[in-house]
Amino acid sequence: MEGNRKLISPFHRPRCLAAAAPGGKAKLTHPGKAILAGGIAGGIEICITFPTEYVKTQLQLDEKANPPKYRGIGDCVKQTVQGHGVRGLYRGLSSLLYGSIPKSAVRFGVFEYLSNHARDEAGKLNSTRGLLCGLGAGVMEAVVIVCPMETVKVKFIHDQSSANPKYRGFYHGVREIIRTQGIKGTYQGLTATVLKQGSNQAIRFYVMTSLRNWYKGDNPNKAINPVVTGTFGAVAGAASVFGNTPLDVIKTRMQGLESHKYKSTLDCALKIMRHEGVRAFYKGTVPRLGRVCLDVAIVFIIYEEVVKVLNTVWKTE
Repeated sequence: MEGNRKLISPFHRPRCLAAAAPGGKAKLTHPGKAILAGGIAGGIEICITFPTEYVKTQLQLDEKANPPKYRGIGDCVKQTVQGHGVRGLYRGLSSLLYGSIPKSAVRFGVFEYLSNHARDEAGKLNSTRGLLCGLGAGVMEAVVIVCPMETVKVKFIHDQSSANPKYRGFYHGVREIIRTQGIKGTYQGLTATVLKQGSNQAIRFYVMTSLRNWYKGDNPNKAINPVVTGTFGAVAGAASVFGNTPLDVIKTRMQGLESHKYKSTLDCALKIMRHEGVRAFYKGTVPRLGRVCLDVAIVFIIYEEVVKVLNTVWKTE
């Protein structure tokens, strides 16, 4: 019996592993590679998609309480180009670009760090753990990068729509905000931002993890075509838009130049509901849907491809 156990045991385990994962144990992505690849992906993505972000923010700030300035997406683009030229659609890009690179770097770095510790023996990450890792990544990026970055961006865009713009550029704007409001002035709407980013990344990574696991089946190392990655990313982006657009609207209001009208995140939500109705929570959904689907698809494609390149020049195993 003892001899049989010694003979059977060594051959028994490889057979089980082969059945569970024909491609062997899933390869893990080093957090350092994730940070670098994420930063590159974030920088390229925001340069491509910023005009739709600009339009979305303008429509959300165009409150019904005042006579609406814009009649829709097309009118917003038309008025902006007529008043400021095509470059007007890129006003505020610098503030978002300075934050987009570290935001994406933090997001992917934290996600890979957490997911590397959450995988099973075969290196597989299930959907629930993918959701939790995405939540952790979203909360971290919200606190460290997104809240101050988004506050400055919204103030810049809102400032442009005023009769006498007071910010001459990124550094001047940041300096003026801190001078007049202190560091707290760059952290307006923190609660709404944490809720938005946390739910955003939780939904996106849950969908991406689910679709990847479905596509790879029993082979965790099965290659995924960039087109497939982009399609999965677009689906994940759409899911996050419909899941948390109300939080995005609240966050934008809390970070605008008229944020003083609201005592808290809850007060902002209640006032929007009372004065503008439920539909106001979905203002800017269409331009946001187009931007986010493209955004998430581009980011995941570039991220995955950059990681592949880094794996050939940066050996971490």
